[in-house]
Amino acid sequence: MDNGFNHLEPNCLVDAFLQHPPQTFKARTLDASFYAFSTQFNLLTTLDAPLRKKIQSLIGYQHWQRLVHFPTQFIGTTVTEYTPLPTQHTPKQLLEQIQPYCKQHSLTIIKDLPIQSPLLPEQDNLFSKQLIQEAQKQGFLAVEGQALAYVKIDFNDQDDFLSRFSKSRRKNFKRKLKHLEELRVDVKHTGDDYFNSTDTLKQLYALYLEVYQQSDIHFDLLSLEFFTTILQQASQNGRVFMYWKEQTLVGYNICYIYNNALIDKYIGLNYSLALDYNLYFISWFVNLDYAKTHALDVYVAGWTDPEVKAQLGAQFTFTQHLVWVKSPMLRFILKKFRHLFESDAHWHQQQET
Repeated sequence: MDNGFNHLEPNCLVDAFLQHPPQTFKARTLDASFYAFSTQFNLLTTLDAPLRKKIQSLIGYQHWQRLVHFPTQFIGTTVTEYTPLPTQHTPKQLLEQIQPYCKQHSLTIIKDLPIQSPLLPEQDNLFSKQLIQEAQKQGFLAVEGQALAYVKIDFNDQDDFLSRFSKSRRKNFKRKLKHLEELRVDVKHTGDDYFNSTDTLKQLYALYLEVYQQSDIHFDLLSLEFFTTILQQASQNGRVFMYWKEQTLVGYNICYIYNNALIDKYIGLNYSLALDYNLYFISWFVNLDYAKTHALDVYVAGWTDPEVKAQLGAQFTFTQHLVWVKSPMLRFILKKFRHLFESDAHWHQQQET
């Protein structure tokens, strides 16, 4: 299969997504390196959190919330940082392939297109730019996407990295890093016999569910079968960082080494312990150390919690979504209020001022 544009991670994740899509999702391949999924999409999902919570607290929301759910076709996946696209089509030809689906759903969203991403080859960025321009000519709305965090591995060691922060922040970081001395870190490769145990897989999935349930946004609930598939696949350069307090698993994260980058994909936490040991913070530095030790170029830390990741030294690159709205009335409303769905872009603009 054509590897296509916009790949930051191995195809095994897409294969597992197609085989075991998230709950309520229907996923399929439209063409080589061209994937789609459909679901009932809650328009409030990507609103700024305070506004979303204010709307959800309105009297009777549980009765009228169906009015903000729309049958939606997404071009892309939820397991890749960017939407994979095939190389054999021009942007115009690609949109011609998508147009029939626009007639079948209230919304059609081409998600997570890179905007001059430093993590991709220039030809990938150029294709996305041309696709966005052509789609807007054809009536798609361009909506600012999320902030993808990354750290260049351009430091000599941990002390060198810490020297980039203020004295007070360095002191705070070093205090939190002392918790690492109380934990055992075990790095396993995906495909290890360890992941053949049903009890182990259920334990890891339970910690993933803890993170999912704590999240403000509930969109793609991945299945135990999805995690079983990716954890049991060897030769995909997957790494599972596991943090133990004696015999208790405090948390883990699943990463992949791809194109000389460490890509952080999934995290599971035993919250009652993870907070005590500052595990989110500690795992950040363990990942950076691992990337440095293995001569990798960059650590890609994902989309969530940009404020926290900025404080930990991350840089950011952004995406755009292309939205086709079938209903003229809904299209008018979304065009007027699309800025409300661009929370990460608003946050970044505030940081820049």
